[in-house]
Amino acid sequence: METRRGESVLCLVALFCFWTSANSLLSPKGVNFEVVALMDIKDALVDPHGVLNWDRNAVDPCSWTMITCSTDKLVIGLGTPSQNISGTLSPSIGNLTNLQIILLQNNNISGPIPPELGRLPKLQTLDLSDNFFTGGIPSSLAHLKSLKYLRLNNNSLSGSIPSSLANMTQLAFLDLSFNNLTGPVPRFLAKTFNLLGNPMICATGTENDCNGTTSVQLSYPFNSAQSKKLGLVWFILWFLFSLSSFQKVGNKIVCVTVLEPCFDEINLWKKAHSGKTPKVLAVKRLKDGNASGGEIQFQTEVEMISLAVHRNLLRLYGFCMTASERLLVYPYMSNGSVASCLKAKPALDWGTRKRIALGAARGLLYLHEQCDPKIIHRDVKAANILLDDDYEVVVGDFGLAKLLDHRDSHVTTAVRGTVGHIAPEYLSTGQSSEKTDVFGFGILLLELITGQRALEFGKSANQKGAMLDWVKKIHQEKKLDTLVDKDLKTNYDRIELEEMVQVALICTQFLPSHRPKMSEVVRMLEGDGLAEKWEASQRADATRCRANDFSSSERYSDLTDDSSLLVQAMELSGPR
Repeated sequence: METRRGESVLCLVALFCFWTSANSLLSPKGVNFEVVALMDIKDALVDPHGVLNWDRNAVDPCSWTMITCSTDKLVIGLGTPSQNISGTLSPSIGNLTNLQIILLQNNNISGPIPPELGRLPKLQTLDLSDNFFTGGIPSSLAHLKSLKYLRLNNNSLSGSIPSSLANMTQLAFLDLSFNNLTGPVPRFLAKTFNLLGNPMICATGTENDCNGTTSVQLSYPFNSAQSKKLGLVWFILWFLFSLSSFQKVGNKIVCVTVLEPCFDEINLWKKAHSGKTPKVLAVKRLKDGNASGGEIQFQTEVEMISLAVHRNLLRLYGFCMTASERLLVYPYMSNGSVASCLKAKPALDWGTRKRIALGAARGLLYLHEQCDPKIIHRDVKAANILLDDDYEVVVGDFGLAKLLDHRDSHVTTAVRGTVGHIAPEYLSTGQSSEKTDVFGFGILLLELITGQRALEFGKSANQKGAMLDWVKKIHQEKKLDTLVDKDLKTNYDRIELEEMVQVALICTQFLPSHRPKMSEVVRMLEGDGLAEKWEASQRADATRCRANDFSSSERYSDLTDDSSLLVQAMELSGPR
């Protein structure tokens, strides 16, 4: 009897909790507060294509387009980017107190930014860029203690930047560029910020600095420990432009040298450098920077590189955007790219090639499994792996990279990349994931072994088809010595060669689910777990239905280096 009574009490408690949760979003009339807020937002917007299929009479908004809900049926995401939506943003957005992400970029929304946005305690990402918002930046945004990513760039915002934004301790990325902001710049805690393209920005708290004669750091994708040296970048770029210090060779910008006199007036040179040796930088110039998509690609690279900090990833010193130029400033990589080194004399020795493979794998491992959000590179190849003075590996060229939430399995985009390195599922469906990079890394290993670019295979008399098909054939025939770069002669370890080929073939399996994670690739290159992975890959190959497969020869035989799918590598100064 007592047991039944206890069960009844538990049932009543559970029912009460469910009822309380379900009714916490309902008004006295039984209307969902989130539905009311969303409908207010819809009513204030002009939706020419009808993408907001929201129903005022609905109880649950989680089935609506452009809305993301949690497992508890709470609205946590509002995203309508690039939908040609106009109108204004309703203050009712402040009633959606569970929102974590707001993505309204690249629309035609006008009017003020609602101060009510400051009532969203869980908000982590706010992107209102590329609209027509006017008025000032609400100081209430400083109340968003969870905000990590804030983009208000490319609007018509005016007035000064609220000093309270300097207290946003969680903020990692801030972009206020290309508005009409004036006045002092707060000392932002964000690791990355961009204020370029505003008419008058001056140093914090010094009115005399607002006369336009004092330089101020306008873009800063670094941590505070680097600030003394890297805060010079914008002035460097201004100096180089004003004195025409770029020397062009073809389409490349070569060897940027910073001279001491240009820093005398701001008295920072001696603080940043112990000696008087000029600092050599590398400048990457985005081709067709003012063409459609050029600015997006440029901003992508800036954001990606600033988010990812690792010894095997390219560091960003600074960047510059003008009406006609998109420039990225890097440390100069004296040994150029792996692709250029593979063609150079003397040939890279076998030990260096192994270190390159492991360094690149560790860089990709960081992007995939240690970044939050994780990053898909999408163009892994020898030309995008750089080498410093000590032949330390640095993964570069993030222009095609995509952010991916750790809960997502893939992202669908238009196919971009370099032919011969594109995974089959990406080529056929546009879906890319970490496994897309794993496939590209497998091809990179084959380039290290052979000394040839993927599409150079098939051009010799004794070769036919694409690199991957050829390697599989040679491996089956147990003639791996014929794969090795002839410049190596016999100076390589045959057992290590077999192991590297196996890792490459495991990484380039047809189905993404059969490919390893980069953490597993690193372990295999370090000598752990390769035998088990190789055996599993052979079983998968034996059972896979060949009817659904099509050879990479068929996919690539009609493509050349000039194919429309080939995204030309953006030049980096120095030997690429």
